[in-house]
Amino acid sequence: MNFHPLKPLQYPNVQGLALDLPESLYSSKILNAVKPEKDVDGLSDVNLGRLVRGEDSDYLVSPTAGAVVELLEDLDGKTVLLVDINGALGSSLQCLLQRRGAITASCHWKSPGLQSKLHHVDVVVAGSPKPESVPVSWLKPGTTLINCSSDLLSGRQKKNNYGQKNSNTTENAVCSLAVAMRMQNMVKNTERWIHSQQLRKWDLHCLKLQPLSPVPSDIEISRAQSPKAVDVLAKEIGLLTDEIEIYGQTKAKVRLSLLERLKDQPDGKYVLVAGITPTPLGEGKSTVTIGLVQALTAHLKINSFACLRQPSQGPTFGVKGGAAGGGYAQVIPMEEFNLHLTGDIHAITAANNLLAAAIDARILHENTQSDKALYNRLVPVVKGVRGFSSIQLARLRRLGINKTDPETLTEEEISRFVRLDIDPSTITWQRVVDTNDRFLRKITIGQANTEKGFVRQAQFDIAVASEIMAILALTTSLEDMKERLGKIVVANDKKGEPVTAEDLGVTGALAVLMKDAIKPTLMQTLEGTPVFVHAGPFANIAHGNSSILADKIALKLVGEKGFVVTEAGFGADIGMEKFFNIKCRASGLVPSVVVLVATVRALKMHGGGPSVSAGAPLKKEYTEENLQLVADGCCNLQKQIQITQLFGVPVVVALNVFKTDSPAEVDLVCKIAKQSGAFDAVPCNHWSDGGRGAVKLAQAVEKAANQKSSFKYLYSLEHKPLLEKIDTTIAQKVYGAEDIELSPAAQSQIDRYTRQGFGKLPICMAKTHLSLSHQPEKKGVPTGFILPISDVRASIGAGFIYPLVGTMSTMPGLPTRPCFYDIDLDPVTEEVKGLF
Repeated sequence: MNFHPLKPLQYPNVQGLALDLPESLYSSKILNAVKPEKDVDGLSDVNLGRLVRGEDSDYLVSPTAGAVVELLEDLDGKTVLLVDINGALGSSLQCLLQRRGAITASCHWKSPGLQSKLHHVDVVVAGSPKPESVPVSWLKPGTTLINCSSDLLSGRQKKNNYGQKNSNTTENAVCSLAVAMRMQNMVKNTERWIHSQQLRKWDLHCLKLQPLSPVPSDIEISRAQSPKAVDVLAKEIGLLTDEIEIYGQTKAKVRLSLLERLKDQPDGKYVLVAGITPTPLGEGKSTVTIGLVQALTAHLKINSFACLRQPSQGPTFGVKGGAAGGGYAQVIPMEEFNLHLTGDIHAITAANNLLAAAIDARILHENTQSDKALYNRLVPVVKGVRGFSSIQLARLRRLGINKTDPETLTEEEISRFVRLDIDPSTITWQRVVDTNDRFLRKITIGQANTEKGFVRQAQFDIAVASEIMAILALTTSLEDMKERLGKIVVANDKKGEPVTAEDLGVTGALAVLMKDAIKPTLMQTLEGTPVFVHAGPFANIAHGNSSILADKIALKLVGEKGFVVTEAGFGADIGMEKFFNIKCRASGLVPSVVVLVATVRALKMHGGGPSVSAGAPLKKEYTEENLQLVADGCCNLQKQIQITQLFGVPVVVALNVFKTDSPAEVDLVCKIAKQSGAFDAVPCNHWSDGGRGAVKLAQAVEKAANQKSSFKYLYSLEHKPLLEKIDTTIAQKVYGAEDIELSPAAQSQIDRYTRQGFGKLPICMAKTHLSLSHQPEKKGVPTGFILPISDVRASIGAGFIYPLVGTMSTMPGLPTRPCFYDIDLDPVTEEVKGLF
């Protein structure tokens, strides 16, 4: 193989690199361009430093230095002179010789007093041929002479002038032995590489928690804990150095190459955390997820991984706040988790808006140019040559034009090639921004004179509603992501045929923008257990689950007896249903257990309690014992258990306990849950106690995971048309609706998608999370309602059809008092304040 000598050699298929260079090129820069673990000559600074420090098992010795020392027998007390041996080789020799008891000195052939030095030593090791000006007679009789020039291993030794009368030369022996020792280093490297490819036993050092009462704010708790350096965490859980890309001190991207390394490793157990229909305040699914893995790993010593979604800045600065968990069950540092992270959402925003810009620009250019002008600009002459790009050649093949020379296309073929003929009224691709901005729900674009009258109505969605976010969450490889991006349908042409990102020629550019976002981000909990944060689609307007890739990598890392705990957004009727019917179909993974999160507060609301609003104090019904309200509200819990059982997966109810809950209320919920078919129901105090407060939940999950699972999808993709999947399966069986009502637009879209060949895709309902029905105010278990479907859209790249229920908006708005009133930055310490 040919390598550039000045580049760090990180080729994954090369396990050892032997340098064969002229002596003049053996500089420190060259030697250290080779990764230490691939440096079979043992001359890099890292290997040399380890040799000097005596780290016996983790370095490679220079073959030349090793051969010299091996040939010399008893060295104890003998004097050895190194002549013209400098740099790394000289340092290696001195270190090895001194370890054998020798007294070493060094000089050059032209050094003053050389004759005296040569006459008083027992061994001379020379790095270059002896000059004629230095007679052999300067050596005392019996002196051992060894030549170990830098050219030794290449076979390019220079002719010596030592003679044989007064010395024993050993050039050939050193050369042969050095070659053998270099091969030995190669073997050692290969053995070390083979060992590194195997799953490593975790050596996790958990962080200690000292919970306070009353419980401080989330950000105070996060800041009080000192997280481990992320490279330390990565090593503890068996990640290799070249499998992580570090972002600061506490975050790292994990490369997908790990999946290839551990492809034969059995997966661990797969646990989904879902919930009952929540209040607007949320019921703590993320907190339960974090508490559960802290309990499993820090307290029960079972390998576990949490896989969470990246939070959108919409709710972070809006009403709900962040999504790092809470109390003593958090991902830390929570401000880094909630703000920007490693830039994935920004990458999605850039890719999404590039595609949106490409759509409108293409319509403008087609409206204002002839076929010939378009062709000349789309396929320009560069340095006298006109050529198609690879994506243009792919478009030609899709059009049935099997030509590669731009000069051979007919006028009719040129017209078909250059004109997408997008129908502006059918454009479904919207621009996005990661901010709750209600005034972008409907906008007019193209009003500048430069757009030549091309004006149309459009809208912004929140960034996490972008199909590219869903693609990121559902992709299984970089190749799969690129293929999915190309399949995105942005509009129809004037003949009613779909127009894709591939048709627009933007697929490769989108993949480039997403190439780092595809890698999951490694972080840690308050107790130092590992967490993957990756992708963040909402569950009410998207499929609401973190990425398949994060789950797959985590399932390999935990080992066969470990657990991966991931979370589905909002209630089980929304996030969990989509997890099973969409995510599990795409991943092929089979869940072991569902943890269903409930709170006394939410159950009281479902039992007829007063409305709950973010920012408003809770009414006394929620702070005082009221067993009747709890009992009445358990109907929602029972319904969500029944929905879980439709999929054949054991369910454990986790009751997230608040300080206002009475023991009688807690006992009542657990009793009803078990009577309703839950495998177990466990009160949890992880918010106040950390992992210790979720140990009983962890034990229940471990037992439930050993139960026989009869997992099944809720509907067949092949044998059920789109309308039946929406109506009889999801609306009636899951939500409890009596029927659905399709708007004319929705019916038209269903007919169109079926005609275009998309009828076998799964369904992703966009529906309010605050009720089983389409009406947020309808609590408990509504019945007899008609579910209105106002529109139906397609995410072909992501691989699902999504009906919009009622007036569901894909762009949230800000409330009267958003969270940002409490968020601030200390200009001296740079500490973030007010996040929750």
